[in-house]
Amino acid sequence: MQLYFYEESFKHAIGEYHLTDEQLRFTGTPKDCIELSNEDPDRSSILAVKQNQLVTFFVLHRNEGVKPYSDNAQSLLVRAFSTDSRHQGKGYAKQALSLLPDFVRKYFREINEIILAVNIANTVAQELYKKCGFIDKGVRKMGKKGELIIMSYHL
Repeated sequence: MQLYFYEESFKHAIGEYHLTDEQLRFTGTPKDCIELSNEDPDRSSILAVKQNQLVTFFVLHRNEGVKPYSDNAQSLLVRAFSTDSRHQGKGYAKQALSLLPDFVRKYFREINEIILAVNIANTVAQELYKKCGFIDKGVRKMGKKGELIIMSYHL
């Protein structure tokens, strides 16, 4: 698996990416996220590709995106993390998250912390993030889709 910054050459793969209604309770669509990334230089759409197939998608958001969740100006927020519904249960989300620290160290050298906000009702995602080294320090925020647990990974 490799992580890539979104480029137009991935447009078709984004069009084919599928999320269930249950997934959409907790996350945004890659298409919508890419539109926001195109308008905001602090957002980077990231694709996890395995054997030429887009399997996982997320956004890395700097500066203003982090502020509601952390006082650390050197942190980076993971948003809209999802795995294509046809590829769930194959370990791809875990693989993508395991590649993330080195990816951030390479392309975002000033960053010393990765954070994410996970819906309190999304217990499956919470367990995944814990297995991948994210720590729940007890910080909670209200989001558009309910209460959020803020989790942190120190680089």
